[in-house]
Amino acid sequence: MSAAFLRTLRGSHVMVARVRVCETFQTGLTPEGTELPIIGGDVVLDGSADVRGSLDLATNGEGMWPDQATDLLAPYGNELFVERGLRYGNGRTEWVSLGYFRINTPEQDVVPDGPIRLTAQDRMAGIKEARLLAPKQYASLTYTRGEIMADLVNEVYPTAVIEWADTDIRDAYVARAMVAEEDRYAFLNDLVTSAGQIWFWDYRGVLVIKPPPDPGSPVFTIDHGRNGVLVEMSRDLSREEVYNAVVATGEAGDTTLPSRGVAYDDNPASPTYWDGKFGKVPRFYSSPFITTNEQAFSAARAILLQSLGVPYSVTFGAIPNAALEPFDPVKVNYPFQSRSRSSQTETHIIDQLRIPLDPDGVMTGSTRKQLLVTIGQVS
Repeated sequence: MSAAFLRTLRGSHVMVARVRVCETFQTGLTPEGTELPIIGGDVVLDGSADVRGSLDLATNGEGMWPDQATDLLAPYGNELFVERGLRYGNGRTEWVSLGYFRINTPEQDVVPDGPIRLTAQDRMAGIKEARLLAPKQYASLTYTRGEIMADLVNEVYPTAVIEWADTDIRDAYVARAMVAEEDRYAFLNDLVTSAGQIWFWDYRGVLVIKPPPDPGSPVFTIDHGRNGVLVEMSRDLSREEVYNAVVATGEAGDTTLPSRGVAYDDNPASPTYWDGKFGKVPRFYSSPFITTNEQAFSAARAILLQSLGVPYSVTFGAIPNAALEPFDPVKVNYPFQSRSRSSQTETHIIDQLRIPLDPDGVMTGSTRKQLLVTIGQVS
């Protein structure tokens, strides 16, 4: 996404969207496919969901109802590649991909040629559905995390591209014999979480494994006023699902205690400060993949980063920026008082986004306020 895109987003512009049906598994920003007309719809990205991305799309149904398994809109493996972008005054179009979504259900309220509504999910849905027919065992010090990930993912998607941000984690051998029972997704999620990482299928159709983004480096400003993108905003305070410490442990050996790591909110200015009035609200996580105290703390810290933040959330409506994602830190700028020219700016972490595919739609989302993060460690 270019700087011109971000500048144009804040002024008058022409929004465009495009959806292509892909009949083969593809990766990248230029897949081959059949373009569908768009009547309306949106993409929802939810950082707290197992399947992060979902699509709801309405398209022209004239002669398009899938009577055969090989038809374009049949729910037997075809994917929708979705983009939203801007058309500049010189006629050039810049696209931002929202990812690949496998068709789940076509629906038609008016037969035979009424609009068809499609629901679809990103590729993690396939990982969740593909439960193992028999357990798979991985001997200790024989397989790396990357090899285990590739083995179980490529059984579902043989040509999938897997991208690790930290190759040291990818290439580290698992120090304990592991058995994947029947839940493929749960086993892989544990492999990733225990290493202090998050994972998701990104806008290119790549399975990305990386640490949570640094909350101290906002990637965009959602602001009000002239050249701003903020349309509306509401807020609430809640203690629900807010923790100020995470205890991560491994499994004990025959003669050894389990590895253990504790991360807690150590910022005295934070309302969720561990020794403050908020109280002590720990969360517990255990994984057989954790074999050292260092691994335990890394996992505890990453989990804490995903739940840490002032229990003050904002729900906003804004001019859509399709490049934003869950866990992105953003600045939120809004009026200090009604009819006041003064404003205040806060750093928030995006939890969820709804990105419309029609020109009249407003991007909505929810965030949680983030202060300077100081995480303590119990030795």
